[in-house]
Amino acid sequence: MPRNLDLTALRSFVAVADTGGVTKAAGVLHLTQSAVSMQLKRLEDSMGVSLFDRSARSISLSPNGEQLLGYARRMLSLNDEIYSRLTAQEFEGEVTLGVPHDIVYPVVPQVLQRFAAEYPRVRVQLLTSFTRALKDQYAKGEIDVLLTTEDEVGEGGETLAIKPLVWVGTENGTAWRNRPLRLAFEKNCIFRQGVQRRLSEAGIPWEMVVETNSSRTIEATVSADLAVHALIEGTEPRHCERINHGGALPELRQTRINMYHRASDDSPVVGDLAALIHAAYQAH
Repeated sequence: MPRNLDLTALRSFVAVADTGGVTKAAGVLHLTQSAVSMQLKRLEDSMGVSLFDRSARSISLSPNGEQLLGYARRMLSLNDEIYSRLTAQEFEGEVTLGVPHDIVYPVVPQVLQRFAAEYPRVRVQLLTSFTRALKDQYAKGEIDVLLTTEDEVGEGGETLAIKPLVWVGTENGTAWRNRPLRLAFEKNCIFRQGVQRRLSEAGIPWEMVVETNSSRTIEATVSADLAVHALIEGTEPRHCERINHGGALPELRQTRINMYHRASDDSPVVGDLAALIHAAYQAH
């Protein structure tokens, strides 16, 4: 016959493990010491094992307790997630996320999927453009959470990652060997002038063969081996690859991926979206 663990007792067990004592755990849980002690005894009795080493002056986990702790954390986390998703339906409306074209992948789709699961009634309006345009919209209050690619981080911002720019071309392409070097860039790309300057400093002649506002046009031109491009490491389009130029092209500078968001005391939605983005970049 299946037996069920008492989640309330598990929560007391984890609190005691985290705080190092029944008294502190009782304060965290807003319970009496006797109530916490009873829950611990009930948990030990139900499992038929001792979870604590009480031989010393301070309480510590027994080997069985150490083994249970990881499981208990996972069970409580899943319990809280289920409860939050099925009962926290009061948040609804729309939140606007601004992201430059070139850093939508790979992180943003994962974040949107997770956010939709946690806030099924909140719609995320995703705006993609260039950093300069998005910052203007953010300044006007039209964007709630903003990602940018910048040399530095502005007031109220947080740097999520610092990554180098890399040269990209088509798979097994040869366009990078041509002189003058044929470049394809969006008109408003903030990396464009820096790339041109590095080429000039290295004495490499270049020409701009594609100037467009469409990242798709850039991808098509580069994948056809008609030009090369530079972008943030890890954001290479599917049909392009990092060029292994062996020093024939200059190394490019690093750039910051920054985040800005508007905190609100009335709703945790914007803050939670920002927290998901932060966690995704930490894990990536």
